[in-house]
Amino acid sequence: MPAAPVACWQSASAAGREESMTVVTQPVSRGSAAGAEAAYGPGAKWFHWITVTLILIAMPVGFVIQHLKDDHKMPFYAVHESAGVTIFLVALARLAWRLRHPAPPLPEHVPRPLQRLATGVHHALYLLLIVQPILGFVATNAWGFPLRGQTAYLGLIDLPKFMETNERLAGAVQAAHNTVAWVMLALLVLHVAGAIYHQAIRRDGLLLRMV
Repeated sequence: MPAAPVACWQSASAAGREESMTVVTQPVSRGSAAGAEAAYGPGAKWFHWITVTLILIAMPVGFVIQHLKDDHKMPFYAVHESAGVTIFLVALARLAWRLRHPAPPLPEHVPRPLQRLATGVHHALYLLLIVQPILGFVATNAWGFPLRGQTAYLGLIDLPKFMETNERLAGAVQAAHNTVAWVMLALLVLHVAGAIYHQAIRRDGLLLRMV
């Protein structure tokens, strides 16, 4: 028997085994690929992290105010109210941006229930980022403390007073404002928990879409 066919067969077999080993040992990075594939654009990222920063200013200050003595509250009100108005303006700009730049869809490997939950939380947060500042603005005016003077917007801009003092209305709107704050806090905790779950447990790279 000639040796050439045997040698060719052995060479082909070795090449096949080498190719198979190469395919098997290649790293699988579904999460990284998915995150890069469906990443948010720079504009969306800026809006997101500016909003996060403003919330981290407005919400803690808002919770602290109720535990302060009246003669120490004014500087905290000034910071809280200016941050709230800015959140409102940023939320409107963000919605306008979103209409022209739709959010990238979630990857198919994310289960449908999680996709629906994420969408619901996002929509609820968008809504509350607009409703909550409005409630706060109405409450301050109804209490007789419009954003003027010591509490002027950013310390510089006096906003118009659009109503007379109405303590009954102020109490009702303030109660709604406080309730929405707790609802928003719960949604934010759920949102952060979801990001941690995807990054630390599922390891699907979704967190990379917004960083």
